[in-house]
Amino acid sequence: MNHVYFACRNVAADPTRDFVVDAADYAAAEDRGTIEAIVHSHPDRSARPTMADLAACQASDVRRWIIVSVVAEHGVPSVQEWREFETADDCAPLIGCEFAYGSNDCYGIVRRYYKAALQIELPDYLRPDRWWKDGLSNLYVDHYREAGFCDMSASQPRQVGDVLLMRIASKVPNHAAIYIGNDEILHHLWGQLSRREALPRYRNHITHVLRHRTLL
Repeated sequence: MNHVYFACRNVAADPTRDFVVDAADYAAAEDRGTIEAIVHSHPDRSARPTMADLAACQASDVRRWIIVSVVAEHGVPSVQEWREFETADDCAPLIGCEFAYGSNDCYGIVRRYYKAALQIELPDYLRPDRWWKDGLSNLYVDHYREAGFCDMSASQPRQVGDVLLMRIASKVPNHAAIYIGNDEILHHLWGQLSRREALPRYRNHITHVLRHRTLL
C-alpha cells in the first residue's frame, strides 16, 4: 500500500512550541483517504512526546503518531531523531482516569507514562492495600533500582520523565509522580482522577528524585 504525506498548517498561537492542525487541512486529508498517522516535528529539541502529545494521541482516532526532532545546521534543517508511539485500545487515559488501587494508581500512571512516552516497560509489583501503614514495608525504596532507576537526590534539578517519590501522611514514601516540565507533575492521588498539577504544592513532600538509567 502506498502512503502519501499530506502537509497541514500548524495554526497554534506559538507554532515553535505547540502543534495544532488546521481544521480545513485535516478535513482535506480525510477526503483523500484514511489517515494512518499524525506526523509533526520538534524543532531543536528531543523527539520524545510531550504530555500534550500524549494527551492528543489518546483523544485522537488516529492511533499512530510520529515525532521528528529537526535541527538546523548552517541553515540546513536535518532530522536528528525519530520516534513513533501509539495508544492501545485498552490503555487507560493518562489524564482523567478513575482510581483503582493495584492497577490505575500512582505507580500505574508511572508505568503507563513510561510506556507511552519512552517505550520503556516498567515491572509491575504486587502491592498490598495500604502497605505503607504496616510499619515494615517500603516498596518504592526497595524496588526502584531493579526497575532501572537511580536516585538523583531531591536537591538535583528536575528533568522531564523524572519520578518524584513523596511521603504523604506516611513514614515512608508512598506516592509517585512524574515530572513533565514547566514545574508541573502528572500523578494519581488515592480516590481521585489522574491529573497534571503544579509541583510547588507538593515540593515539601518529595523524598527522592528518581531518573531512569536510559535518561542519564
